[in-house]
Amino acid sequence: MADAARRLAEAGVASPRVDAELLLAHVLDVPRARLLTLADVPGDPAARFADLLDQRAGRVPLQHLTGRAPFRHLELAVGPGVFVPRPETELLVEWALARLADGAAPVVVDLGAGSGAIALSLAHEHPGARVTAVERDDGAIEWTRHNAAVRTAAGDTPVEVLAGDMTDRQLLTALDGTVDLVVSNPPYVPDGARVPREVADHDPPMALWGGPDGLDVVRGLLHTAARLLRPGGHLGIEHADQQGAALPALVRGHGGFTDVADHSDLAGRPRFTTARRAAE
Repeated sequence: MADAARRLAEAGVASPRVDAELLLAHVLDVPRARLLTLADVPGDPAARFADLLDQRAGRVPLQHLTGRAPFRHLELAVGPGVFVPRPETELLVEWALARLADGAAPVVVDLGAGSGAIALSLAHEHPGARVTAVERDDGAIEWTRHNAAVRTAAGDTPVEVLAGDMTDRQLLTALDGTVDLVVSNPPYVPDGARVPREVADHDPPMALWGGPDGLDVVRGLLHTAARLLRPGGHLGIEHADQQGAALPALVRGHGGFTDVADHSDLAGRPRFTTARRAAE
């Protein structure tokens, strides 16, 4: 294992020991903790592990190699064509759940759902919620639909998956003025920004790039959210570290929202902006 971790470290992988252990546990189909009692690895699994190690050293995302990504209380299927959910987004879900706590059957829209991490977590942890997940990328939405079907089969409240553009003025017009919560992890990376190889080479461009300042898509999103939300309804948008001032300013400048605030992640970095729909 030390040799495997060393190889990943030399390739620039951020968490080489953890990734090597997770790959081996995946190959052996055992929990990572079981590796502590492992004496040796049989031939076929060893060859498979070596192949996965090669790919990880080539900076293929760990989650693409294992085919799954943990997110809060769920394990989601992921792979080529869909954005891999990050732990930081769990804080946005935590905030959203707190806003929904007093509602028996809140109406929720997740704009830019990707794997479905946010939408499916909200449906899982607030079973009364009526959640719609919107995704425009043809490749990504197949993952959204797959994960939604898996969670429905597991007994969660079904999530409606809709193909659509979060900036489309005709999107979900039947819900205008009735939605309790709009939440989004939109494309927000500024064009030309340097990102890790795992992101640049494997995350879908449509989920990443947001124009010169990273906020082009958010500008359209705000119009959609303002139309959908009822007065007093809540909005939550994830953003890049450097947008902790720019995105709240953009929300305030829209004029349709009040109680605008920014929130940091566990590392103290600006991570998401929240607001409430102002009364007309």
